[in-house]
Amino acid sequence: MSLQEAFEKTKKELTVTPEKLNEITNHFVSELNKGLSKTGGNIPMIPGWVLSYPTGDETGEYLAIDLGGTNLRVVRVTLLGNSKFTYESEKYAIPGPMRTGKSEDLWNFIADSLDDFVKIQYGSAKLNSKLPLGFTFSYPASQNAINEGILQRWTKGFDIENVEGHDVVPLLQKAIDSKNTPVEVVALINDTTGTLVASKYCDPSTIMGLIFGTGCNGAYYDICKDIPKLEGKLPNDILNDDSPMAINCEYGAFDNEWAVLPRTKYDIQIDNESPRPGQQYYEKMIAGYYLGEVLRLILLDYYSQNLIFKNQDIKPLQVPFAMDTSFPSRIEEHSATFVEKLFLDSFNIKTTEEERNIIHDLCLLIGTRSARLSVCGVAAICKKRNYTSGHCASDGSVFNKYPHFKERAHEALNDIFQWNTDPKDYPITLIHAEDGSGVGAAVIACLTEKRLLANKSVGTIDSKL
Repeated sequence: MSLQEAFEKTKKELTVTPEKLNEITNHFVSELNKGLSKTGGNIPMIPGWVLSYPTGDETGEYLAIDLGGTNLRVVRVTLLGNSKFTYESEKYAIPGPMRTGKSEDLWNFIADSLDDFVKIQYGSAKLNSKLPLGFTFSYPASQNAINEGILQRWTKGFDIENVEGHDVVPLLQKAIDSKNTPVEVVALINDTTGTLVASKYCDPSTIMGLIFGTGCNGAYYDICKDIPKLEGKLPNDILNDDSPMAINCEYGAFDNEWAVLPRTKYDIQIDNESPRPGQQYYEKMIAGYYLGEVLRLILLDYYSQNLIFKNQDIKPLQVPFAMDTSFPSRIEEHSATFVEKLFLDSFNIKTTEEERNIIHDLCLLIGTRSARLSVCGVAAICKKRNYTSGHCASDGSVFNKYPHFKERAHEALNDIFQWNTDPKDYPITLIHAEDGSGVGAAVIACLTEKRLLANKSVGTIDSKL
């Protein structure tokens, strides 16, 4: 087999046809429904306990914190109404040892940072009441109320004892109270849910919030009475009307049983060598964390067949994840001639003109496959909720930085829905999202505060009120 013949074989494997897109999307719809059932399914479909839509008229001042893997971000958001807002923020670097340290050290660090921020923002001003805070906690957590989050497992390099299995809200609130900081944690949210709500506050046409980055996820509003697993967890007055419920899909776990996804041997190898084989199949095929690795494995396969990089030492390329997603992204952004310097500088590998052209075209295929498969979740939510138009608020490094992702995603949506119109007139489009972890957390805190003031439920925790 020649290098060109090997490439043509790979091209066929990585190409996702319109027919395949429709097959995946239809199965996706059934999996979304299964996730909302009492028995559940691969896709968690976690209720976010945001029980109302933002109108854009909300006003007030709120705090938000976002606990990331590297930094803690603290935000002061002023909702101005008329879908407008202002905000100020500060980042606090999380000390490395703290990620595997003691529980109280983490909460005290957050409380100290928050106290510092409040003092800078408000000085000696006397506050009439506690400042409401939205806590963006983007780690797997189960919720039976908006102000509850029981950590299932740490991710992003954290491994702190005595937190998994516990509600993180009272742990944080206790640390805040010990500093006498006038702040109350009123809502715990996922960043994707925050993206949905922040964008809907600014744009009423928003129908879902999406993350296309290191991982992938989607959030949308469903109707409480149409969610079987909520039975017995909400008052009848909510279940008997059309009250909404924000759903954090966590749909990176779609098709873990491998029923419809067109996985290649490279995808299978990535899964087998991952920390959790058999999980997150969908995410491992489309998310930014894996795109460079797909390219690396293809090139190693060609090398093993003596088709590429002949008679060269390629040990640097044999290191897992030696290529991050910036490799295919930058190669796509430049011409094939860029490959020569990139491979020489990064791996001390010389390339022929044919090899450079093949590598460039492989990057086109990998990026296109990612974009096309990524919209199956979007199309499935649209089909499930009967959305025929609207804006899909999108964030993440792949959406924001990967060349041509947006155009390819829209083309794939057209392949599914057959609009057959000019791309600028497509009724469902991906648009840039608002700040979910800051503005979204603040809007959700505002909505929660309004429900509590109106003596309305915000989850099963309120059945005692």
